[in-house]
Amino acid sequence: MGELYVAGKKRTSDTEIQATTDKGEIEPGLKPIAVASAPTPAPADSSKPTADEPAVDIAMQVEKSCSRGLAAWLASSNLSLAISSYQTGRVYLVGSDKLGRVSFFERLFERAMGIVGNAQRIYLGSLYQLWRFENVLRPNEVIHAQFDKCYVPRNAQTIGDLDIHELGIRKDGKVVFINTKYSCVAELSLTHSFKAIWKPDFISKLAPEDRCHLNGLAMVDGAPKYVTAVCKSDAVDGWRDRRHDGGVVIDIDTNEIVCEGLSMPHSPRWANGKLWLLNAGTGHLGWVDFATKSFVPLAFLPGFVRGLSIFGNHAAVGLSKPRNQRFEGLQLDAELTKRDVEPWCGVQIISLTNGDVQHWIRFEGDISEIFDLCFLPNVRNPMMVGLRTPEIRELITFETELQKGEVAP
Repeated sequence: MGELYVAGKKRTSDTEIQATTDKGEIEPGLKPIAVASAPTPAPADSSKPTADEPAVDIAMQVEKSCSRGLAAWLASSNLSLAISSYQTGRVYLVGSDKLGRVSFFERLFERAMGIVGNAQRIYLGSLYQLWRFENVLRPNEVIHAQFDKCYVPRNAQTIGDLDIHELGIRKDGKVVFINTKYSCVAELSLTHSFKAIWKPDFISKLAPEDRCHLNGLAMVDGAPKYVTAVCKSDAVDGWRDRRHDGGVVIDIDTNEIVCEGLSMPHSPRWANGKLWLLNAGTGHLGWVDFATKSFVPLAFLPGFVRGLSIFGNHAAVGLSKPRNQRFEGLQLDAELTKRDVEPWCGVQIISLTNGDVQHWIRFEGDISEIFDLCFLPNVRNPMMVGLRTPEIRELITFETELQKGEVAP
């Protein structure tokens, strides 16, 4: 029912990878959900998409490799990763299985972009919808004899092509997102495509013009707090000419620019008392010095960096290969040449203490970019129900409200 991928001989990795994709043949109907038991051989592939699946290439050839010890680190940390790639229309859930392998679970969503989640809920931005997935398993339950979380698509709100970028989950569980096309922070509307809740002071009006390329969102205490923009342009597509040093970080509450002089900044994140972010045009992970409004680099990563998640003292960073005129010609090119290294597509997990690479995942073949990622704490081996699989029809769960005098079993 599945395939085992072992890291290539030319790499330093010797980690076995269990890949579960949208190509598989899981039989109709689910096995009963049961309490986790002793290790058993893991089933792999889930069901094939049909012609109604989003218009993405389902025949892509992607080779995955990872660092030695990644599976053990994920397992010991009780941690998984969710990764999106809009170029390929893929969502990857990366965990560790009971046989000590890195587990990749793959689903197709056209133009999969911003992704954020936790053990209970995942939000995903796609071409014209914002998806909400809910985990339906109780603690200590597994499905298909291996997955400890099963994320089911419960809502797909149609918002139109807003070029939706990063997302955040508020303390009340609701989602907020970066509406890049309209240069604002937005939330869902019951009636309309979106409700704008904030825009930069330098943006004169809401217009579908991607003026400053607003892209990144940092949440603090369950509320949106900081955003990144490639520049302060107030003209259509104006950010294209300001990629080298026009980038800014803005405090939403005060409208103050707290960091400037950046090159295509992305993915601000508040953690451990610091505001971390990616200076994508130079390839650096670093933090904001609020006193000087400057960026302090911690580590160089060989690729266009976009997508950042922090767990404890570790940061997962997405890397992409530079592409087309909007991403070429940056300082990143010179940095790659200086270090005599080719750009990556994948994920590197960095120590925030010293900037060292602790673990990594590398994608090769018909994939060249990662858009976003997030750690999923308290998740060991997750799966996601696809739109054209038996599960979407047959996995039915429900809540009960006891009648007066009725006793729960």
